[in-house]
Amino acid sequence: MKLGRNDPCWCGSGKKYKSCHLNLDSRLEEMKIRGYRIPTRAMLRTPEQIAGIREASRINTMVLDYITPFVKIGVSTGELDRLILEYTTSVHAEPACLGYKGYPKSVCISINDVVCHGIPSEDTILKDGDIVNIDCTTLYQGYYGDSSRMFMLGNVDPVWKKLVEDTKHALDIGVEACKPWATIGDIGYAINQYAVKQGYSVVREIGGHGVGLAIHEDPYVCHIGTPGTDYVIAPGMTFTIEPMINLGAPDVYQDADDGWTIRTQDGSPSAQWEYTLLITEEKAEILAR
Repeated sequence: MKLGRNDPCWCGSGKKYKSCHLNLDSRLEEMKIRGYRIPTRAMLRTPEQIAGIREASRINTMVLDYITPFVKIGVSTGELDRLILEYTTSVHAEPACLGYKGYPKSVCISINDVVCHGIPSEDTILKDGDIVNIDCTTLYQGYYGDSSRMFMLGNVDPVWKKLVEDTKHALDIGVEACKPWATIGDIGYAINQYAVKQGYSVVREIGGHGVGLAIHEDPYVCHIGTPGTDYVIAPGMTFTIEPMINLGAPDVYQDADDGWTIRTQDGSPSAQWEYTLLITEEKAEILAR
């Protein structure tokens, strides 16, 4: 049903429609007429939801800050998982990965040729020269924050070190492309163009995603894209950008034994960094890093 200017806004803010989402909806409708794919209302957050997602993201960043000094040569990934579980619960939050679709641990820890979804284990010991991704998602009072970081241990191969640093730069380039009223395709295009120029390949099957009210939501954020395509990026959206960039070919496979671990097909190293973003009227604001 079409809302009148003085009707309560559909978002539940209590404001009149004309003082809340009318201008945004009108602009989106204009872009839809011009052929753009516009976000659904479910992708647009209310002020109350944004506040909750912001707090969950703040705690998620705290968790990664907490675990950073423990990521050392000789430590097991199982120990890191336990520390993250203990710390997260100590701040009255929950590790969102634990039990998600049957996932057995509180966090994903991916080493060297593991692209993502590495399962922590007492048998997996961090070694000199490893590159390590810790991907953390936190649930707090019904809202989610999600981010990941890379760690380099000891004498890392200079080529691998550059991969880690360049992947972080690719993430920052993606954030720069993530302007309000641009498109998701602009993000993927910017990231892939940079990665290819450095001699890398971008993982195609896994990407960023909406986050905030659930651990994974629409839109899907592909890190390979075409400018001006896919969803319009509108103020009020929250989603992740998390490029996974390989030193070798882009092909990956899932471990048949555990059903989770994703590795590069050719055994080459892979790096990933991830932010949760909020789209404002002016920019993409980093909520979780």
